[in-house]
Amino acid sequence: MSAAKGVRSHPLDRPVWSAFTGRQAEHAIVDGPALRVDPDYGLFAATADNRPGSLAALQRLVHAHGEVGLFERFDPPPVPGTAVIKRALCWQMTADSLAAPKPVTFAIEPLTEADGPEMLALATLTKPGPFFRRTHQLGDFVGVKIDGRLAAMAGERMRPDGFTEVSGVCTHPDFRGRGYAARLMLQVAGAIQARGETPFLHSYADNAGAIALYQALGFRFRCEQILTVLGPV
Repeated sequence: MSAAKGVRSHPLDRPVWSAFTGRQAEHAIVDGPALRVDPDYGLFAATADNRPGSLAALQRLVHAHGEVGLFERFDPPPVPGTAVIKRALCWQMTADSLAAPKPVTFAIEPLTEADGPEMLALATLTKPGPFFRRTHQLGDFVGVKIDGRLAAMAGERMRPDGFTEVSGVCTHPDFRGRGYAARLMLQVAGAIQARGETPFLHSYADNAGAIALYQALGFRFRCEQILTVLGPV
């Protein structure tokens, strides 16, 4: 998991470690050479390397705070005292240029702390990925509201140096098929680029429909990542 001596790894090779030892370190619970995101914010965890001491630290975090998800280029070694609950192959995609946004007839508005409960309810219903009570505080979110209801949203999650992840993209079943998700993604990704950063995202490798949408918006495959969810035993 550590780079070869003298070789600097890419920040996106290990996005959890890069983000939560860097710009988002305040959201991490640290045990020596291991960390996990505060459970109010997220599921993700990482270790400095695969040494026994690092794996033991990760085990302690799992037993103290519950399940964790690792995002790595390769399968992690067995972590004593834990069991693999889920393993999924994912695509990591980046966008150097974005498709031109089309005019829309709906309003896109920034979401605030007051929208937090409705954002959590929408994510719980639609399951865009791990989303917890304070996940919306990891970055900026925008949404579409119809008659006062949150119909769709998209926002930011991990923020390694020079990159920001587009995440939390979901639409209520009552409002699908109207182009909300695609337009919100372009809004979020465009704001990331305007800050001089590169937007990236993750998708399950077998979700062909989502990948086709992301490619139409300008995202391109960068590498495979393996999501491994560990729980205590």
